[in-house]
Amino acid sequence: MTTHKDDRDTIKVAQVLAGAERGGAENFYTRLVAAMSAVPGLRQKAFLRDFPDRTAQLDRAAVDWAGFRFGGALDLIDRHRYRSALAQFAPDVVLTWMGRASAVTPRGNYRLVHRLGHYYKLKYYRKGDYWIGISKGICDHLINGGMPADKVVHIPNFADETAVTPLPRDSFDTPGAAPLLLAAGRLHVNKGFDILLQALTRIPEAHLWLAGSGPEETTLRGLADELGVTSRVHWLGWRTDVTALMRSADVFICPSRHEGLGSIVMESWAHKCPILATASQGPAELIDDSETGLVTPIDDVDALADAVNQLLGSSGLREKLAANAFAHYRKHYSKDTIVERYWRFFNTIL
Repeated sequence: MTTHKDDRDTIKVAQVLAGAERGGAENFYTRLVAAMSAVPGLRQKAFLRDFPDRTAQLDRAAVDWAGFRFGGALDLIDRHRYRSALAQFAPDVVLTWMGRASAVTPRGNYRLVHRLGHYYKLKYYRKGDYWIGISKGICDHLINGGMPADKVVHIPNFADETAVTPLPRDSFDTPGAAPLLLAAGRLHVNKGFDILLQALTRIPEAHLWLAGSGPEETTLRGLADELGVTSRVHWLGWRTDVTALMRSADVFICPSRHEGLGSIVMESWAHKCPILATASQGPAELIDDSETGLVTPIDDVDALADAVNQLLGSSGLREKLAANAFAHYRKHYSKDTIVERYWRFFNTIL
C-alpha cells in the first residue's frame, strides 16, 4: 500500500465508539482500527466500551485502548474521565462512530470527524469539522441536512478478508443435498426477514440458515410455524463466522427494508457468494443488478422468491455474479484501498 504523509512525524487519531457488544458498525470499527494499526506514521488510540471480545482483537493488533461506560447525561464522572483521557492523548483527529460517541465528544484542538453508517437523525452530529458517509446516499443525507458539501466525504467499508474454511453443508441438521440459502443480521423489522420466510414457501426444498439475534426472534419463529417452513429454517443465533457460512451457501440474501450501506454485501463479494438483495438504500447503491448481484423490490415476496429460484436453477448465473462481484470488490472496496482512503483523508484535513 502506498502512503502519503505530510511533513510531521506522526498523525494521532482517536477512534471513539460507544456502541453495543454486537453489531455491524461495531464489527467494522474493530476491523478498521486493527487494519490501520499497520500504517506507518499513524498512531491510534481506541476509546470504547470495553467488551472483552473487542478489546482482545485490539490487543492482538497492538492498538492502545481505554474503556469507558459512555453512560447517559447524568453519568458526569465517566464523561469527565473520557474527556480527560482524550485531552491527555492530544489527538490530531478524533473520529466518532454513531450518536452517543458523537454527542459526548466536545470540540477541541483537533479535527472532529463524525462517521455515519446509516440515515441517522443529525442532531448529535452537528459539532463536527468533517463528516464521513459510508454510502453516497448517506453523504447526500448529510448535505441535505445542512452539512457543508465540501466537508462531507464518502469512504465505504471493506469486508473481513480473512481466509475461511466452508462449514459442511449438513451442519445444523441441514440435509447435505438441499439448496442452501443464507441470511444474516440483527433480527429486527428493518431487516425484512419476515418477507424472506414468506418467500421460502415458494422455494421448494431449499433450507435457510438465519444467523442473528434480536427483538423479532420470537415473532419470526412464530411466523415460520404459521407458514409451515420451520423444518427448513435453521436459527443459528449471533455468529462471528458469517464469512465461513457464505463459503458454504448457494445464495446470500439481504431482504432489508432499510440498510445504510449493507456491509454484508461486501462480505458476500469478497467471499464469492452470489448475493440477492432488496432495493434498500445501501444495497441498491452498491449492486449492479444482474452483474454483481440481483436486486428485487422491497417487501415483494413473489419477486424475491422468483429471483432465488432463478439463482438456484442456474449454477452459471451464480458463478458469473460471484466472479464479477469479487473483481469489483478487489478494485474498489478492498482493505488496502479503504485504509489508503482514510490515510489520505487524515492527511488532507490536517
